[in-house]
Parts: sequence; structure tokens; C-alpha cells
Amino acid sequence: MYAGSLQQALAGWTRLLCCSSPHLRPLSMSFRPASERRRDKPPPDTLRHLKSREKRKHGDMHGPATVYLQVVGTGSRENGASLYVFSEYNRYLFNCGEGTQRLMQEHKLKISRLDNVFVTRMSWSNVGGLSGLILTLKDTGVPQCVFSGPPQFEKYLAAIRTFSGSLQGIDLAVRPYTEPHYVDDTMAVYQVPIFAKLDFRNSPASPGSPGQSSSPKSAKRQRKDSEDHLQEKQNEKPERSPKKSRDPSLVVAFVCKLHPKKGNFLVMKAKELGLPVGTSAIGPIVAALKAGKSVVFEGKEIRPEEVCTPADPGPTFLVLECPTREFIQPVCENEQLQKYLAGGSEGPTALVVHMVPESVLADNVYKSWMARFGSTTEHLILNENNQTVHNLRSHKIQTQLNLIHSDIFPLLKTFQTKGEPASLSVPIVRGHCLLKYQLRPKFEWQRDAVVEVDTKEFINEALEIPGFSAQVEECKRVLAANPALPSDNVDKYPEVVFLGTGSAIPMKIRNVSSIILNIDSTRSLLLDCGEGTFGQLCRHYGNDVDRVLCNLSTIFVSHMHADHHTGLINILLEREKALIALGESFSPVMLVGPAQIMNWLNQYHSHCQKILRHINLIPAWHLVEGTNVTKFNTQDLIHSLLKKLELEKFQTCVVRHCRNAFGCILQHNSGWKIVYSGDTMPCTNLIQTGQNANLLIHEATLEDGLEEEAIEKTHSTTSQAIDVGMKMNAEFIMLNHFSQRYAKIPLFSADFNEKVGIAFDHMRVRFGDFKVVPKLIPSLKTLFADEIEEMEERREKRELRQLKEVHGSFSTNEPGTQGQPSAPRISETANEMKRELEGSDRDVDHKRVKLT
Repeated sequence: MYAGSLQQALAGWTRLLCCSSPHLRPLSMSFRPASERRRDKPPPDTLRHLKSREKRKHGDMHGPATVYLQVVGTGSRENGASLYVFSEYNRYLFNCGEGTQRLMQEHKLKISRLDNVFVTRMSWSNVGGLSGLILTLKDTGVPQCVFSGPPQFEKYLAAIRTFSGSLQGIDLAVRPYTEPHYVDDTMAVYQVPIFAKLDFRNSPASPGSPGQSSSPKSAKRQRKDSEDHLQEKQNEKPERSPKKSRDPSLVVAFVCKLHPKKGNFLVMKAKELGLPVGTSAIGPIVAALKAGKSVVFEGKEIRPEEVCTPADPGPTFLVLECPTREFIQPVCENEQLQKYLAGGSEGPTALVVHMVPESVLADNVYKSWMARFGSTTEHLILNENNQTVHNLRSHKIQTQLNLIHSDIFPLLKTFQTKGEPASLSVPIVRGHCLLKYQLRPKFEWQRDAVVEVDTKEFINEALEIPGFSAQVEECKRVLAANPALPSDNVDKYPEVVFLGTGSAIPMKIRNVSSIILNIDSTRSLLLDCGEGTFGQLCRHYGNDVDRVLCNLSTIFVSHMHADHHTGLINILLEREKALIALGESFSPVMLVGPAQIMNWLNQYHSHCQKILRHINLIPAWHLVEGTNVTKFNTQDLIHSLLKKLELEKFQTCVVRHCRNAFGCILQHNSGWKIVYSGDTMPCTNLIQTGQNANLLIHEATLEDGLEEEAIEKTHSTTSQAIDVGMKMNAEFIMLNHFSQRYAKIPLFSADFNEKVGIAFDHMRVRFGDFKVVPKLIPSLKTLFADEIEEMEERREKRELRQLKEVHGSFSTNEPGTQGQPSAPRISETANEMKRELEGSDRDVDHKRVKLT
């Protein structure tokens, strides 16, 4: 609202200062480094709970008053099984598959309080979200995190460092199952290793299953090709592959026993018995009674049970995974676990969390073992049959966007598992996102926080926004009345579906980078593959996701930042599962990306799961224009790539972001051309290579006015991205990869025109939609009016701070010389402008208070 006047005032103030001193420069230029000019954020106060923990060490150990387990991921196909355990002293996470961090952020489960992660098995479904979580823990100031489970964790953390860097500032420790049990202020945790005898010859390949069939010829060829390229690009050590340490026959169960808790002191009952409540004499008496000792007061014996509730000895819960039938017998016959069955030396058990597929749950041996826990034990099931919504905010915003244009913003779907659930004689509870089981103060299931989708409520909320309904109707009228705009029967292909449009970390509304380009009904490729890409595919396509995965033949990874590639392994594993489900023959994916990605993939393959047979690497350098490809294997792969996708050209281009960062240019045999920038500052190479593209998908991480921050982080602003498209003579420009500070919508710049659109997660765009997308912007502005206003207010305050800094810089200069305005005159003018700006700022603050 005040941006225009504020910018004019800033411009005038800058001109005045520049006239007064030749040493001052306009605001568009740098006065001092951006890191110095921006306000330094205070370090997050994540150590407060650590200080409290230190204080408790000097007192008596007693168990927490509140403890509960909460389901994060239910084990469904889109979100692997993960469990959050809360006490007022500690927080724990059991397993961390892809999307776990996003769910914790959306549902306000504090990541900054985590200091222990327990993993039941070294598979991607359990560790796929750990790389992103570790980076977040480091950024929030967590000093240490301990990982318990398979001993391969050491190698896994080393593999993560191949793309995350040194991870200085956080101590990552591994506690393998061979070490003694773990004890903290809340509970003791015992690791129980379980080994199965696996038949690798006949095991069908499936995501997460220990044994996978192999194609020796393709695997050998891939290893040789990828290793040759690594030797060429990175001067790797002579040994071709690291020593293998993966052990798919191992799972680790966790036995968790809460510390005993003393009974509560009943104040009213104590008063009735004449105890000196409210005086200094009551302290020793309370301590003795809660310790279980009787006391004598004024000649009268007071027993603990008279004034204290019963002590809680500390319940036990188990977390175990039984991934395949081969593990059933080792689990059911494990001597340590048998102690916790009914009648065992450590029983009864309050809760058993079963991370098991439905096929294991239906097995009679396993069902019999579950029954042996007794009637007082609760059983929580986390597996593929838990078809529940996890990402509520994603469903909400998509439902509201669907009101604007139902084809460009299709409603989200849920993957429905086929097959009947197992019939069990033991009562069970199936997991729902945010379902709780409380262990203290009393045993009970709590469903008040369970995620439920209320589509009608989402729609009503949007329709209640002032002017939204009218704006949507106006948009529909304009589209219907304009014969130049396409109707619903536009060409379906090529089709661009944005799966992740945010940057850095997955957030509740925007996931990290990924786009699926459907060339036709049988050919698809992915442009980047950030964490959670498969989950986004499930939510977009529902039960058709297997067909989409079978169509996928190529994945382009632009660079080695985690938000662009950590969804790759899950896509590879789920794609093989889809091929088996639809009865199609297996073939590796063509992976186009930096050769350095093989460092990560080789280490994961050696220490965690076999995945190298899933890919054929084409180093992105080999697709840069003018590169002479000498290796016959790579020449064959490039030829095969073009043939499979019916492309005339698949070209990469070095862009200005980090080392080994690439954009790509795709030109189809029919003539259309699509350019994807990846992450980059404005790049001449990309402009020249992408000339006359039909569609440019360009990152626009930051708003205008943050050009120096964009330089510092090697990203583009909105206007810079649009300018690249104009210089490229692109027919249409889709802005993408927004900073998570623009969660719902970015700020619009003056450069927006009829050739520019804004990408949202799950947005579907075809060439025929180019003239439609800009017509939707007024409706989008109305839907997100509050967010836009808030961002504009932040921008105004930032510009005001810049103005004050300029004023401070001028105040240190000498008075004006002859022919220039005197210092008092400049100061007077500056103060007038400052008062005007501060008055506008107060109006903004007053308006925010009224809105609140």
C-alpha cells in the first residue's frame, strides 16, 4: 500500500545524499557487505532444555510426568512409518523416512528438541529423510544428535557428507546395537538385534526388501561406466568400490522402559491429617513420604499411601520392524523379546508398535506371537494399509486453488492399497497421522489431533475472503468470453506438473524441487528430484502413480544440493516396485547429472541397499554443447536417451550457482523446446542456449530489492528471472523455486506481464494454458491478499532500515562544500522524509493491530 511512496522517498533521499557527497552511492549499489548490512539474527535458543537437563543431574532422578507416543508417518506408501516420542525432558524419533521433516514442521513437532534418533533397519524407507533432518538440526543449533540402530550408520553419515559438507557445529554420534543400553532422564532403551536367513536367489525385488533380483550385465556396465567417469572427473582413488558393509538380514528392535515416578503429594489430604502444609517444615516430610517412608508428626504416624498417590513403576513399550516373512521366526523366537510377553520376567508390556507389512500381519505364527502379550497390551500397526492424509495444508491450498481453475489446479488424491486387511484375534489400532498413545499420566489413546480433511470447510474459508468469489467469477467470464483463449480441449502433451516449487527445505505448503515432464502418454522425465518427490507423485496421481513411474525413463539432477536430489533413491526403488506390479520388464533409469552424484550413490549402495543397477549415468558435462564424447558406452546411452524420449536434443548448460551446476534444454522432434534453469543467477549461457524456447522454467528464489542476498546465495530475483526469459525470447516463463519465506505466494514485481506465471505445487501446465495462467493472477492475489500485504509491510520496513542506514552513513561525513546543499539543510530535509516514512510505518503497524 505504501510501497510506492516509500520507494519514491528512498529515491529522493538517495539523490540528495549523492549530491552532497561524492563518496555515497545509490541504494541499488552496495554500501557494505550484505552480511554486515542485514540485521544479524540472534542464535536460536535451543540450549535452554540442555541447561535444564544439567540442573536435573544434580537432583534426584525421577521419571517424567507426561509421556506419549505420536504417529508421524503411518507406514503408507507415501509416508513411511515414523514415531515421535515426547516427554517434558526429552524428544525421540523412531525412523525418519522421506517427508518426516515436512510433517514435523507442519504439525509443530519440535525438531530442535530432538537429540536421539532410533532406526530399526538400514533401508531408505527408514533413513530417507535423515540427510535433510541433520542439516536442519545443525542450522537450529542442536549441539549433538545420537543415532541408534544398525552399525552401518557410520558409513551412512559419511555418505551424507559427500553432498552436505563437513557438518561442523553438530556432533553426530552412532550408538550401534552392540553398545550397552542407553539411559537418560526419561527412559532406558535396549537394542535387540534380530537376524534373518535370507534367500537372495528367489527374493523378489521390492522397495525396502532385503533381496533384489539383479541384472549382472546392466549392473556391470553401469559400475564400469560410472566409475570411469568418476576417475576422469574427480581423480578418485585406485580402488573402484568401497568395502561393502550392508547387512539386509539385520533389524533392530527397541525395548523402552520409562523410569519409575514417585507418587504425587495430596495437599488437601495432608492438611486434613494436620501436616504443616505451607511452612518450611513440610519439605523434608514430603520428600520422605514420596520416597516411600513413613513419618511421625506430633506423635502421629503418617504412612505414604495416606497422602501420596501410588508410585508408577515405569511402563515398557516396544518398537519393532518385521519387514518380510523371513524375519517372522527370528522375531517370534527372540529370547530377549520373550521376556516382555505375558508371564515373562519383564512383562507386561504397555504397547507394541508393529512396523510390518500386511502379509506379515496375516501370518499365523506372527498372529499367535502377538496374542502372547496378553490382553492388557495395546498394539499399534504402521503399514501400507493405513490410508490417511498426512499433509493437511497441501490438501487445503490445493482445494482452494481448484476453485480458481480446476484443470490447472487439480484436486489431490490418495493412494488406495488393494487387498483385504489381515483378520486378527488381537485388538489392534491402525496408525493415523498425529494419533497419540499416552503412557503418563494414564494409559489412553488420544485422537483429538488426528489429521482429517474437511473439504467443505476449506472451500467455505476461501469463499469468505472478501472479493474472492467475485474475482473468480470475473476470471471465468474473461476466459469464456475471449475467443483467443483456449478451451478445455487443449493439446494434453507436453504436460508440466510441478511437484515441488520451494527451496532449501520441505515446508508444509511448498515441497523442494521437482518437476515431472510428461512428453506423451508413455514417456516422462523428472527435472530434479528433491526429498518427498515420490510422496508428491502419490498425492497428485493416486492409484495411477505406478503407471507414471513405469513411464519414467530419465531423471535430470541439476546439482548436488540436497533439496534437488535426495528423493532420487526412493523414486528408483518405487519405480521397480511399479514395474513388477504392472508386469513390465525392468530397465535402468537414465540419470543425467553431475558425475559427483556417484560418490553418494556408490557409498549408499555399498553400506545400505543395492541401488546401482537402477541407473545408467550420463554425466551432465557430456551433454554440454561442443563436448566431444569419446566413450562408446556414453555415446550409446545418449542415443538411447534421445530415442526413448523422442527428442531431437537434450542439452545441458553450465549455470551460475555452485560447482557442477547445470540447466537443461529439451527440444522435441516435433519442434517444441523447454528450458529448465535449475538454480542459478542470471546466466548468459542459458539465455543463448535456450533462445526461442516455448517454455522457460526459471528459479525466482527472492523478491526484488534483495539482489545482494541473491548474489550472496547465487540465486535470482523475480525480475531477474523474467529478464532472462525476455532476453531468451521465450514464449512463456514459469517462475519456480521460491524461498520458503514466500510460503503461499511470492511478491509480484512491476515486470510481471502476460508472458509470466507463478508455479505452485501440483500445478499442471500445458502449452495451451500459456494465455490462461496470467489471467489467474488477480484471483490468486485476492486469495492470498493477507499474505501479500504482510510481505509488502516487511519490505517497507526493510527499505526504511536501509534509509536509516544511509542517514547514519551521511551523518559521519563532513558538511557540504560550496555549490552543494549545507549539512543542516540536508539534515532538515532528511528528517522531514524520515518523519513521513515513520508515519506511514505507524499506519501499517496500526492496521496490523486492527487486523489481529
